[in-house]
Amino acid sequence: MDKGLFLTDVRVESAQIQATLRYVGLRQRWLWSYAMLIMILLALVVASFAFPGLLRQPDPFYSLNLNQSVRVLVGLVLIFNVYAVYQQWQIHRLQDELSRQIATLDGVAARSEEIYKIALLDPLTGLYNRRSGEQRLSEEVSRSQRHGLALTAVMLDLDGLKEVNDTLGHAAGDELIKYFARRVANAIRGSDLAVRMGGDEFLLVLPECKPDEVRHVLGRLDGMKMNLDGRETPLNFSVGWANYVPDESPEELLRRADKTLYENKRSRQDQRRATTSQTV
Repeated sequence: MDKGLFLTDVRVESAQIQATLRYVGLRQRWLWSYAMLIMILLALVVASFAFPGLLRQPDPFYSLNLNQSVRVLVGLVLIFNVYAVYQQWQIHRLQDELSRQIATLDGVAARSEEIYKIALLDPLTGLYNRRSGEQRLSEEVSRSQRHGLALTAVMLDLDGLKEVNDTLGHAAGDELIKYFARRVANAIRGSDLAVRMGGDEFLLVLPECKPDEVRHVLGRLDGMKMNLDGRETPLNFSVGWANYVPDESPEELLRRADKTLYENKRSRQDQRRATTSQTV
């Protein structure tokens, strides 16, 4: 899903709701303005009829005119009240419509956000999934080709996941993956991208990242420990990376990074076996 298109739709709906709100506010201001005007006119008219009567002798004809005028004023007030009730009814209709629009917008936003997460994010870790990660890598490769910018792809492979799944269960294995994913997400820069490729494999896309900066990012992952089955257990991982070469495809860049990863992983396994043999 195109998140930019979703945001555009939300802005359009928001603008429509704001326009409705302004219209409702304007109608309410008109209504109160009319009410104040009618009350002021009513007070002036009554005062104009009643005040002269206070200054002269009672006059039956004057009393008759005053009664008729009061009836006319009462009629005007009734007409205005009917108009005010009608206006209030219209305003309530607009408010109900506005409430429905807001409810619809909230529902669409929630569903769209959920679809966005399903389409782009890994459900276990919240990192980008393989498909969206490879798409972002292709975009960064194109940007590097156009502008001659550095680009590094880093492959990470979490050690010991199978043993944890076999001994402690898959729930413990999932917690291990989520913990590692959080540490990876905290280690990268805002412009970088962390991807769960699947299982215990992760990808980091590091635009404009120099080799020493790559080591700085990886250094933030050193010394990881997690409580597993009541024990503080070190978390180890294998790593391999490749810097983008001009005219290289995203697939070729990933293959080189993956090859380096497994070469490093095999070397570490050989070192562990050699150490075990010497100990025995």
